[in-house]
Amino acid sequence: STMADDKDVLRDVWFGRIPTCFTLNPDEVTEREAEAYYLLLPRVSYLPVVTDKVKKHFLKVMRAEDVEEMWFEYEGTPLKWHYPIGVLFDLHASNTVLPWNITVHFKNFPDQDLLHCPSNSIVEAHFMSSIKEADALKHKSQVVNDMQKKDHKQLWMGLQNDKFDQFWAMNRKLMEYPTEDGGFRYIPFRIYQTLSDRPFIQKLFRPVSPDCNAHTLGDLLKEMYPDALTNDGEQKRYQVLIHGIEPLLETPLQWLSEHLSHPDNFLHICVVPVPTD
Repeated sequence: STMADDKDVLRDVWFGRIPTCFTLNPDEVTEREAEAYYLLLPRVSYLPVVTDKVKKHFLKVMRAEDVEEMWFEYEGTPLKWHYPIGVLFDLHASNTVLPWNITVHFKNFPDQDLLHCPSNSIVEAHFMSSIKEADALKHKSQVVNDMQKKDHKQLWMGLQNDKFDQFWAMNRKLMEYPTEDGGFRYIPFRIYQTLSDRPFIQKLFRPVSPDCNAHTLGDLLKEMYPDALTNDGEQKRYQVLIHGIEPLLETPLQWLSEHLSHPDNFLHICVVPVPTD
């Protein structure tokens, strides 16, 4: 595919939105009835970065003493703010009718399920540590270490303020590699599924095989999570989603890493059961 098409892919990924309806948990004490609040959530961002409006909306009907840390839940599952929004949706709600219905809580924070998030600087620290971890895998940390503090800041501000060009002006450096290598050292990826207690699968995997063939998404799954693949003659049991779409299993992993990674530079892959009618 040409670079121009690739730029469109990057834009489509960046501007992916999920229509969401936030409703207040009925157990919360309010002064008057709380109306639902609708928001288009950016798939590539994080809940604390984009939910200030949600918080303001519900605080209008509450007394200060009834408010502790805000957290979100979908059908009984507390939503981990340190996962990108698109990953939370694909993992827990990919087969629901839109809008995505999220419940807002202001008390009984589930410490055993969620990390506390007192401020956006916590999100920024998490985001930057992901980028550094990804660069350690891709380039032995050389690219990120050559950047200045203000370059790191530009990546975060680009994400926080939804500025595609600002972000990619810096991020493209993290996507480069010597042509003769045929790709990154290792592909930064995480495979999520809801069927085990393990949060995700993350191991070392090269984009190119020892005999110089490009590894594909199928190759990665065969090694890391073979259950996700359908054998001949079997009923398909799982969908493999990246940004809500099912890429072809033949797609080269290097291309996916360059174009369908989240801004944190990881390829987040959700394996979800096919809905049974």
